[in-house]
Formats: sequence, structure tokens, C-alpha cells
Amino acid sequence: MLRVSAGDNAAFEELVLRYQDRLVGFFFHLVHDRAAAEDLAQECFLRVYRSRERYEATARFSTWLFRIAHNLASNQKRGSVRRREIPLASSSDAHEFQVNEQNLAEKSALMPTRQLDSNEMRDVVRMAIEELSERQRTAVVLHKFEEMSYEEIGEVMGLGVVAVKSLLSRARGKLKEALERFL
Repeated sequence: MLRVSAGDNAAFEELVLRYQDRLVGFFFHLVHDRAAAEDLAQECFLRVYRSRERYEATARFSTWLFRIAHNLASNQKRGSVRRREIPLASSSDAHEFQVNEQNLAEKSALMPTRQLDSNEMRDVVRMAIEELSERQRTAVVLHKFEEMSYEEIGEVMGLGVVAVKSLLSRARGKLKEALERFL
């Protein structure tokens, strides 16, 4: 990002390539719409580019990027509530997003019954995560899928470490309750 702030456009392309899939995945977990997730990721990169001259390396770039992404997702959710939009998450969106996961399973040496069990469990976990509040879901996605520390999640979400721990604890409790009957 320091190269981008110095005017290196090739470095910006490198950042987009490095973080694009992660951002789309992050947004998809929150909005459940592939096209909207891609649009939000593109908007996020536009904001990064527009802010390139004001960027200060006070935290990791990924923390700063996901802070922008979190704000965009919150604004999008707030806007859709005002407009009373009803998201129509189609199964094709989820299917397209799972193609990479299925390819990995096909390449592995898993037996077909284990693959089926794994796919069913993944769907159950995904549904349980969707039942969490937006803040809990965001914290879980950042912690488990983006492997961010409590401090980084706090920076992204504008919370203290204690608040992040509390949020994740409540989310784990809800997930445990939702998944208990399947385990």
C-alpha cells in the first residue's frame, strides 16, 4: 500500500489480486448475494484507491481494508432496510461460491460418504452463522475465516478487545446451541 500511495498503479493491481477473493467472501457471508458481494468489493477497492494519498501505515493493511469493508457492509445493510429491500439469495449464488470448495473435496482422497457428511455439516454451520446478529456474524467471519486477532477485529469494528471477546463469546454460545443437535 505504501507503493500505491507513492503512485505505483501496478502495486494497486497486486493488492486487488491479493485481496479480491477474501473481500468477496467476507461480503458474501454478510449479504448472501454474490453480485452484491462483488459490487461491495469493487466499491471497497475504489475507496482504497481514492484514499491512497492519505494512507498511513499505523496498522496492517488488511486491518485497514477490512475496516473499510465493514463500514461498507454496515452502510449497505442500513440502506437496504431504509429501502425495504428483500434480498433474494438464490441457490445459484451459493452454488457458484462453493465451486472452489467442491473442487478441493473432489481432488482429495475423501470417500464419497465423508464428502456428503462434510457438505451437510458445512451447510448446517453456514445456516447457524446466518442466524447470528450482523455484529456477531462479522466478528466470527473476521476471526475464523480471516484469522484476525481480537485487536484487529476491534480496529475493524470500532470496538475494544473486551467487547470483541464478549461478542465472540455470545456468538460461540449461540453457535453451540444451534449446532448441538448435529454433533
